[in-house]
Amino acid sequence: MIYDLHTHTAFSDGVLSPRELILRAVENQVTTLAITDHDTIDAYRDLDVNENGIRLVPGIEFSTQWENMGIHVLGLGVDLGSEALETGVQFQTDARLNRARFIGKALEKMGVKDAFSGAMGMSAGSYIGRPHFAQYLVSIGKVKSIQAAFKKYLGDGKAGDIKQHWAEFPQVIQWIREANGIPVLAHPLKYKLTRSKLKRLLDSFIQAGGMGMEVVSGQQTPQQTAEMARLCEQKRLLASCGSDFHEPGKHWGELGAFASLPDYLTPVWDRF
Repeated sequence: MIYDLHTHTAFSDGVLSPRELILRAVENQVTTLAITDHDTIDAYRDLDVNENGIRLVPGIEFSTQWENMGIHVLGLGVDLGSEALETGVQFQTDARLNRARFIGKALEKMGVKDAFSGAMGMSAGSYIGRPHFAQYLVSIGKVKSIQAAFKKYLGDGKAGDIKQHWAEFPQVIQWIREANGIPVLAHPLKYKLTRSKLKRLLDSFIQAGGMGMEVVSGQQTPQQTAEMARLCEQKRLLASCGSDFHEPGKHWGELGAFASLPDYLTPVWDRF
């Protein structure tokens, strides 16, 4: 059994359609899949719970912040028809649009004309994020690659790194819990925190109602996995795993291509 509980489609910052993602997951022998697009559940509109023989776990990835740092929280096994989830998605959609306007203004000051409208044109749906601004910057010749766009304009600490519009940390957890979902802290290693600060983040997460953490996120070293597993066990959290897949060709984030969870942990899917 291969569980991949963190993936993205073109409805947020991935490149594949939901069905293309599912077909690729089936080819990679994934048996249970969660589509966790950023702040939207649009990918599930036309999908069945057992699409192409794969088990789908309804999911979402909410953007939020903790101590002025951008943090992501997965909601797994959510009720897609929940009023709480609908409220959360609408709040985040409005926040994302406002954030995009601020990013557009910041880039305009750096000499990038029509940044907001250009990024909107790159978006396939209601989601608009920094990757769309990066695509626009490449398309107008300001940079040669998406990576260069983030390095110069959009990455952490750059002009386009706007965070303050998201819902508060406890609020996104509450939306997930009220939607009968399981809040899971996404990719804890990605925040590049000291071990003591990561423990404080987990304590705040648990205090707010958090229930799980990603022990495995994409390809990691055995040492990284062991460290995350120890933290998960110490904090008595449910353990999750996922590729954080966005597009083909990225071997470190390929569907189902990551280490298994240590068998002494309680996996999050025991609660589905």
